[in-house]
Amino acid sequence: MNFLKTAGTVVKSTFTSSGLEKPEYEVVAKHDGYEERHYAASKWVSTKSKGMKLEDASRKSFFKLFDYIQGKNAKEQKIDMTAPVATLIEPGAGPNCESTFTMSFFVPPSNSTDTPEPTNPDLFLQTWPAQTFFVRQFGGFTSDEKWLEHAKSLGECLTGKEKFHEQFYYTAGYDSPFKLFGRTNEVWFLKKEEEQAKE
Repeated sequence: MNFLKTAGTVVKSTFTSSGLEKPEYEVVAKHDGYEERHYAASKWVSTKSKGMKLEDASRKSFFKLFDYIQGKNAKEQKIDMTAPVATLIEPGAGPNCESTFTMSFFVPPSNSTDTPEPTNPDLFLQTWPAQTFFVRQFGGFTSDEKWLEHAKSLGECLTGKEKFHEQFYYTAGYDSPFKLFGRTNEVWFLKKEEEQAKE
């Protein structure tokens, strides 16, 4: 919660819980406990860090990305805040090993063809291909424990039913830290395409 409060102080006027551009997707199927979504190709600005806790990694990563959209880029151009803030989590090999966290802001379509290059060497631009995710949605404020709980629940729902990449998952947060009710959070597992599943 400390990180959320700190972040909220900075982004109150920019990051609201409604009216933000989001990646384009279509719902392929709805199931008990999750839905399958196909996302169009999209561009993101990202930064990678290592650590034991998502909240600690998020604190540093968020402000690097926020500075970028506020104009600390090669064109000194401001870019609209979008949603969600997505974080790829690659868990460490053991309980006492650091995980790798890649936090990303979605680049709005109006900036996707001529996206300003980051000036911070810790940031980089990514183009995500069209891909399919299995998504579990939940409300409330989050914590490392809650993210992990919902990722495990989603993994249990998928096991034996779907082909998915089990070695990593994504968290996705949609709301301003000021929004107290009706919050939207998601965990995503990437679907294995048929040709990948056969490898």
